[in-house]
Amino acid sequence: MNFLINSASGTLLALASLSGCAQQPTFAPAPGGEQVTITIKVPPDLAADSMRVMYRSAKCPSKESADGVPYEVDGFYPIEVQPQRQRQSDRYEAKLARNGGGACQWKLSNVTFGVSYQNTGRFGADVQSGRGGGVIAIFDDNYPQQRSYPDQTQDIVGNLLIQEDYYPWVDEEFLGPYRKQVRLLGDGDIYRSYRVPTAQRVDFEPALHAGYVVYSAGPKVKKEGNHTQFTYPDGSIIADGSSEPDFDKLQAIRLGQSK
Repeated sequence: MNFLINSASGTLLALASLSGCAQQPTFAPAPGGEQVTITIKVPPDLAADSMRVMYRSAKCPSKESADGVPYEVDGFYPIEVQPQRQRQSDRYEAKLARNGGGACQWKLSNVTFGVSYQNTGRFGADVQSGRGGGVIAIFDDNYPQQRSYPDQTQDIVGNLLIQEDYYPWVDEEFLGPYRKQVRLLGDGDIYRSYRVPTAQRVDFEPALHAGYVVYSAGPKVKKEGNHTQFTYPDGSIIADGSSEPDFDKLQAIRLGQSK
């Protein structure tokens, strides 16, 4: 069943699907209840992505199966939240209820949010916005829907401030459907994951080094020895079989260090 909900603060919660609740489904955070504040400092040319918020409920379990064996897990209640710009600043914010209330007593489980390129025109008319610049904040012991292997989640006590460097990565692929997109390259996975069970605030302040663009071009012919070619801001070209640019090399170029 789908619901359209508007929070008291005016943040739009888009269509959400409910899984596993046989009782009358409701999502009703109590007025004045505990909240978690998520803020994003958005650099020029980027945009704050919609937040994918997951609530879970032990009272309304979801029935699953593996190898034909049925089992139950906490029920799911996903919603989308559009962070709101704070006056005319570069900060965007959303306040999320820890307790979703209702018959299922929904509890905040995890939030996936981040930034992506909005202004791709500087890289060409056919360039699309790609992935990167994502964060997953986990508030309970359940696994988030988006995760990496091996798990690199960091455990945090209290509030969380994330300050990370990112570089524009323009990737052009020729094999299969032609694709050219600009992504955000950071130090690690596309999504940085944190377990923050006691946090009241999660602040994300990405630093975009827009003047240090790395370009990659995939092979046009599938042949042994043909590799993706990376062109770095200092003019160096590397095609060593890597699947993504060398973040440490970009840091060294920007900081005037040899790499």
